[in-house]
Amino acid sequence: MRRTFRMPPKNVLRTMADHLRKYETLFTLTPQRMRMIVEAFTESLDVGLAKPDQIVPMIPTFVFGWPSGQETGDYLALDLGGTNLRVCLVTLQGNGKFELTQTKYRLAEEQKQDDGQKLFDFCAECLKTFVESNVGEGPGMLKEGQVLPLGFTFSYPCTQERIDHGELIRWTKGFGAPNTEGRDVAAMFKESLAKHNLPVQLTALINDTTGTLIASHYVNPRTKIAVIFGTGCNAAYMEHVKDIPKIANLGVPPDADMAINCEWGAFDSFEHEHLPRTKYDIIVDEASNKPGEQAFEKLISGRYLGEILRLVLCELIDEGVLFLGQNTYKLEKPYCFDTAFLSLMESDPTDELLMIIGIFTHFFAIETTLAERQFFRALAKLIGRRAARLSSCGIAAIVKKMGYLEEGCAVGADGSLYNKYPGFADRVHEGLQDIFGDKGRNIVTYHAEDGSGVGSAIIAAMTKIRKDAGLCLHV
Repeated sequence: MRRTFRMPPKNVLRTMADHLRKYETLFTLTPQRMRMIVEAFTESLDVGLAKPDQIVPMIPTFVFGWPSGQETGDYLALDLGGTNLRVCLVTLQGNGKFELTQTKYRLAEEQKQDDGQKLFDFCAECLKTFVESNVGEGPGMLKEGQVLPLGFTFSYPCTQERIDHGELIRWTKGFGAPNTEGRDVAAMFKESLAKHNLPVQLTALINDTTGTLIASHYVNPRTKIAVIFGTGCNAAYMEHVKDIPKIANLGVPPDADMAINCEWGAFDSFEHEHLPRTKYDIIVDEASNKPGEQAFEKLISGRYLGEILRLVLCELIDEGVLFLGQNTYKLEKPYCFDTAFLSLMESDPTDELLMIIGIFTHFFAIETTLAERQFFRALAKLIGRRAARLSSCGIAAIVKKMGYLEEGCAVGADGSLYNKYPGFADRVHEGLQDIFGDKGRNIVTYHAEDGSGVGSAIIAAMTKIRKDAGLCLHV
């Protein structure tokens, strides 16, 4: 069937090129600017370790040291993520090996905003369903009456005084469940577990990034840093206790090492002195449920990239540059332009950019010209590349702080952006080389092990070993 396209307005090719140059200026990060961001980022990490309640909170996790690789046994893991709730049965076999049985449960948007205790009740109900479905004989099954340690992956910033405790600082990733911030979420979840009389013992409350760090090191001991680039963004690494001044009063041996959950999505929040925010980023921030907060996350995470591009398109529609004579109301709904669309646009292999035709016709009932589609793909690339280069600034800050550049290290990376966005990892590596020169090649990211499942189980195992040996969970 022959497809007919509307004719572009006169000089549209020149108009698209002019606008693209403007957006190139707005969204391009020079190596010099990146190095300035790394300096400020490194300083924020140090401040977060020195004092409580800082913008980048640098949360002590009370996960002491690296796994031996010899941890064994059956453990449950529950992961409350940004989109799904996941329950896992992990059998650790030692020597970096494991078996995993898991089930995912979808989280409705309403549940993210409903009362916090109701949210944890739902988590306990799903855990009960999983346990009842996996009781039986044979590998990957739970034995009748077996009480298992549980690692609870709660991927939101919490202050911790021990590993089975955590007070929620603030919700991120679009969550807003009331009656939760400032409360001990481990205690709330234990209350929900008791309601359902579940045969589990909450052993460890961890962040998914901390779990990713431990799981990745379990399999690849060269791993020194873990990062998540997905719906949200975060990093974790192993710090020397002597360099965490804010916990000096706890009596933790200074020669010990402890994993730090950076919660770096908050970098440059409130003051906005260092990150290159455009007017579109400011609109995203001001319209969010947490204005002023999570400044770094709002520039680089998968939750926001599609919205940034949509705002650019809406501005060009208002200026009479795009989609003349067409009804564009479907594009006016916030967050209707998914970040997955940017991935598809960048990876479209066809000369006519048929994937982009499909996105605009199917989801928004809009016809596009080839010139427009080329512009959209170039714009997606600018926004995606900026996200990756800013991500490399965060990694570089930890590398610089810990002195990992000379010897090099592996960085376990997870999340939908890292795993699915075309060229994201390559752009991160390119950014590291722009910051550090040729030595940037010594820092290599790779697809991480399952931190929220396997990592949570390993940490539960490490905590159980520590507890069984009579060691305190906070000292």
